[in-house]
Amino acid sequence: MSADNPLTHFDAQGQAHMVDVGDKAHTARVARAAGSITMLPATFALVRDGNAKKGDVLGVARIAGIQASKRTSDLIPLCHPIALTKVSVDFSLDEANNRVDCEVTARTTGQTGVEMEALTAVSVALLTIYDMCKAVDRGMRIDGIHLLEKAGGKSGHWTAE
Repeated sequence: MSADNPLTHFDAQGQAHMVDVGDKAHTARVARAAGSITMLPATFALVRDGNAKKGDVLGVARIAGIQASKRTSDLIPLCHPIALTKVSVDFSLDEANNRVDCEVTARTTGQTGVEMEALTAVSVALLTIYDMCKAVDRGMRIDGIHLLEKAGGKSGHWTAE
């Protein structure tokens, strides 16, 4: 990274490369990310009540999100494979808006952060909800996937406004 090119995944010639984290300190790192999926009231009732034809939608989506976090480096080309120490995928139901909100917390002790793992987990958890319910509601909308917070490493603590 240089002053005229703040994008760390490009070298001085503009070529993509994997950032060298070998000299970075091993520190505790955490990231939280969130997103949501909005659906028809009838679809929301199926998810809420656990009556979807394919089974426990939120249970399957939770496992999918955790699995996705562990496979992030296989999906995002320049991500480092990292040893996750904890991943939690939590859902809250917003009945007034027929929306399922998802929040993921990912943790590691290592040389690089876990923001991409948290964001990937949210994305795949919400996509899994879509996949399991698409037979009854193809118009579901996934929105607002974003980083809420990251802590650890040289850049320290950051929280979304």
